[in-house]
Amino acid sequence: MTAPSAAAMPRSRVPRGAIARFWHSSIGKKAVMAVTGVMMVAFLIVHVLGNLQMFEGPLKINEYSAALHRLGMLLWLARGGLLAALVLHVVAAYQLTRRSQGARSVGYADREPQVSTFAARTIRWGGVLLLVFIVLHLLHFTFGTIHPAFDRKDVYGNMIAAFQMWWVAVLYLLAMIGLGLHLYHGTWSSIRTLGLTRPSADPFRRRVSAVLAWAIYLGFSIIPIAVFAGIIK
Repeated sequence: MTAPSAAAMPRSRVPRGAIARFWHSSIGKKAVMAVTGVMMVAFLIVHVLGNLQMFEGPLKINEYSAALHRLGMLLWLARGGLLAALVLHVVAAYQLTRRSQGARSVGYADREPQVSTFAARTIRWGGVLLLVFIVLHLLHFTFGTIHPAFDRKDVYGNMIAAFQMWWVAVLYLLAMIGLGLHLYHGTWSSIRTLGLTRPSADPFRRRVSAVLAWAIYLGFSIIPIAVFAGIIK
């Protein structure tokens, strides 16, 4: 009895099975986290460059915001893509964490010691706190539901009103510390997972990740500091 040919097999099952096998593998989940992580880093770079227009005055940043909203459906598609990337990133991270915890009953005596950094040790809890912050940030500056003086057309005024309150400025600065740590370890891990660099035993050689994390951290943090200090009025 001969085996059925590939042409006779239902074609629809092949991609679904391949995608399912890829997703359920640890390597697949790490690859998904890496790709979605790179997508979100790209967004953060664009976002921080846009926010830095606060230093050029209200007309500049408000016109920038208006230009984004004029994109219409393209803007919503971009938001949808980022939301999908975030969901996939969080789900993959959660499932990998559960899988790792379930494997702890297996001995690790034969494993080589791994270099650990504070950013690596706090990556999971930092990710949870960042997820909470993202929700609050959207409610604060995107939807305005928890902003005391929200004006959809006045991004400049929204930031001034928010960061003049010391506890809001402090909250954002603390969140940016968490973001910087997450970026430092996450960016390096993503690059390594995608095979763009070799594993390094020396965490201080992760220069690209460190520079990127510091640049984004400082870019976001300087705005609440400048507003609260009265440099941006």
